[in-house]
Formats: sequence, C-alpha cells, structure tokens
Amino acid sequence: MTALKDLLRIADLRASDLRFLLDLAEAFKASPDMYGKPLADDTVVLYFAEPSTRTRISFEAAIAHLGGLPVMVGPDELQLGRGETIEDTARVISGYARAFVARMPSDENLARFAAAANIPVINALTNNHHPCQSLADILTLRQRFGQLEGLEVAFLGDGKNNVTHSLIEGAALAGFSLRVGCPEGYEPDAEIVSWARNHGGHITVTHDPVNAAFNVAAIYTDVWVSMGDPESERAARTEALRPYQVTAELMRQAAPDAVFMHCLPAHRGEEVTAEVIDGPQSVVFQQAENRLHTELAVLYALTQRALAGTHRSVLAAGRR
Repeated sequence: MTALKDLLRIADLRASDLRFLLDLAEAFKASPDMYGKPLADDTVVLYFAEPSTRTRISFEAAIAHLGGLPVMVGPDELQLGRGETIEDTARVISGYARAFVARMPSDENLARFAAAANIPVINALTNNHHPCQSLADILTLRQRFGQLEGLEVAFLGDGKNNVTHSLIEGAALAGFSLRVGCPEGYEPDAEIVSWARNHGGHITVTHDPVNAAFNVAAIYTDVWVSMGDPESERAARTEALRPYQVTAELMRQAAPDAVFMHCLPAHRGEEVTAEVIDGPQSVVFQQAENRLHTELAVLYALTQRALAGTHRSVLAAGRR
C-alpha cells in the first residue's frame, strides 16, 4: 500500500488512518519523546500567509519536540510575490526541508504545491478546509466521552466555513453524527456533505438552532466573520447569525453532560456568551492543547511514511 504523502483535507484519510492518528496523538501526549528525535538535523518550512496563534505555535513546538528546526516564512519573504511559480517554489523547498506546512487561502494553490513537492505538505488552513483543527476536535471528543461512534454533535453558525467542512469529513470517518445549524445561504458545501454521506456520515443541515442543539453531546461554534470574509459583510453576517449564538439557554437544550467547543479565537458576546465559554462545560482550552499532540502525530506519521497500513507496528515500536 502506498503511504499517504500529504494531509490537505480530512477526506485524504481512511477511517483507520484517523484512528491511528488519534492513538498516536494520545501516545505523544503521554510521552512526547517516545519516538526519539526523528527530525534531528532536518528543517520543516512553515508558510503562513495569514495570522495564526494556535496553529503556528503548536507546529513550531511539535517540530522542536521531534528534534527539527522550524523555518517560518511569510508571503513577503518568498519570490512567489514576484512571479515565481508555485511549482518552482515547491521543488526548491523540497530540496531543503523534510516537510512543508502552509496556511494559505486557496485550496487549489495548496494542491498545486503538493503535486509538485516530493516532501509531505500539510494544510494549516485554507478557505475550505482546516484538517489539523478537526483532528484536535475529534481527539477532544474521544477524551471526554471515551468513544466517538454514536455521539451527536452540533455545529452552530456559519456552516460554509473551513472548520465546519473538516468537522463534517471527520464525523463521517469517526462515526459520530453531526447537525449543522445555520441560516439560509450559510449551508456547508454540498459536495463535502455528499462525500461525508457517501462514506457513512450522518450529517443533518437545519435552519433551527434549537433543533440542532437538542440532546447533543457537544455544541461547537466559530467566529461569525472569518479571515477572508469581507469586512463590509460584517453587519449582514451578524444579523443573519445572531439567532445561532450559543447561550446558557441554548446549552440547556443539549444533553446534561454536554460540552461547549470553539476553535478560537472567540468573540465573547457574538457567537458565544462569556458565561458559556468561560463556564464549566467549556473544553476550548483542551481543544487548543490537543493541537500540539495531533500536530506531533501528523508530522511523525507523514515524515516517517507511517500512514501505509503499518499502524499497529508503529504504535508498538513507540512503547518499547
């Protein structure tokens, strides 16, 4: 079986790959040095065309844990802005680094880079996908509830964003049901929903926030105006999304042991009230911490070509 080279979206994975990455992340959380320093004397290039807190720092920390050197570059520091092609840039960086981590708006451009590169390429956020966030979200759910199959999760707000899309794909592979509560015109990409349903996913899209939240194990939300959304749309988006604000009253519609989730950064008083995000049901900082453990798992799995049907032997080797 050919090893998976890149992680551009959750749909790149098989269900067994997802379980393996979650198990590997748990192993790294218990013992960050369990696999030694496989990136010693190697560099990993991180390209961030947009601001980042959790993704950038968790990747830099993960690279350091694995013994590597993170090399951070922005759009003004490469020749891409002066006309060098994506393909030429990918081939050049492939000669210098062990992997490439990129936050850029265009999924198409990231796919072009990955196709030209001969090193692993990891999506650190594009307009349509945020696979690394989804891995941390799913790990958090598994840690909290012990299992994923049969869970009911709700996402409230803008269903068209990258976090929602990756969560939809992750739900299909992990076996939990996902209800997306959003206004008309803010529904998730139909092709992504179709892919998830074709892979066994139980995905419901509703315009009723109470119906979406009823008796679920987790309620998830994100900011109403994301990076890439025109600032001129803020007033209209706020008006449309206001009924989907996560309040204490809405949380009471969920199961008694339900948790609140958010990928951060959060705007208290907009998509969620301070009472909820700072309250006892919130697991947002557990999600944030899990970004480090899942980033360790992704970097190790891709650079060591471990996503090729050898999951059990890889995990066993780490326990020696």
